Amino acid sequence: MGQTKKIPMRQCVGCREMKNKKELVRIIKTKENEFFVDVTGKKNGRGAYICNSMDCFKQAKKSKALEKTFKTAIPDEIYDTLEKELGGADE
Repeated sequence: MGQTKKIPMRQCVGCREMKNKKELVRIIKTKENEFFVDVTGKKNGRGAYICNSMDCFKQAKKSKALEKTFKTAIPDEIYDTLEKELGGADE
């Protein structure tokens, strides 16, 4: 009797769909209130997951989903930086 390995699932803050953790991109907030795109998924910090698509990013920005998740206001410069990094991850 073989055991099946449990696949970790996370919810995208943009489209709100549950997906495989490896399909999503992690955005983290460090203790210093800095935001980064965590491609490895292993950096320290509070994380939120988002699909690797600009549509989900735009939806999350419009609904302020990241601000609700991190319980802090996020400046537009941070969104611009995250958008560039996600765009680079798209390619």
